[in-house]
Amino acid sequence: MDDLGDGRGGLQAVLFDMDGLLVDSERVWLEVEEQVVAWLGGEWSEEHQRSLVGGSLSVGVDYMLRLTGADVAPEEVGRRMLDGMHERLSESVPLMPGAKELLVELKDAGVTTALVSSSHRRLIDPVLDAVGREFFALSVAGDEVARTKPDPEPYLTAVARLGAVPGRCVVLEDSPNGVAAAEAAGCVTVAVPCLLPIPPAPGRTVVGSLREVTMERLFSLVG
Repeated sequence: MDDLGDGRGGLQAVLFDMDGLLVDSERVWLEVEEQVVAWLGGEWSEEHQRSLVGGSLSVGVDYMLRLTGADVAPEEVGRRMLDGMHERLSESVPLMPGAKELLVELKDAGVTTALVSSSHRRLIDPVLDAVGREFFALSVAGDEVARTKPDPEPYLTAVARLGAVPGRCVVLEDSPNGVAAAEAAGCVTVAVPCLLPIPPAPGRTVVGSLREVTMERLFSLVG
């Protein structure tokens, strides 16, 4: 749709990842993962967490069960993970540096934004409530698509629902899985690494924080 955004530089929309990009939730995930793995009879570390960054809940649950060898239904492990995260996010949603300022700037400029996450809808909703639903035209949750990141489906779904063109959308991501999904979808990608390094690449911009993502920079990335 040609009326997306404000037309400058061809930019139609900016798509935000959630965990580790918009909100500082990776440390919250670590707390919950440690708690669940201890319940399973194992031990958890940041190294284990790094192997799951940007992945789906089901992948994380399978990893924990293989690690501990516990004879527990995956559904029960997933439920405990979601319960722990929902409880914490309902109490506090810590934003990443520069996140709120960028959202306000984009909204004031009339630029369309969306939230695209591997997290389930149950975890996205308290974040939207805390950050402000008015900042996002739509959101796509990990349990609302058949294939999660690094598959491009989440971003292709968001772009299609917006009526946009992938090459005229900028994705902000913090994980290699998320970057892979955005690039496979054909979107312009800005990486803001959180727990794992992400190297520069053709068509990819790497910055240290969202404070480095300005309106001028976003518009310059989409010709």
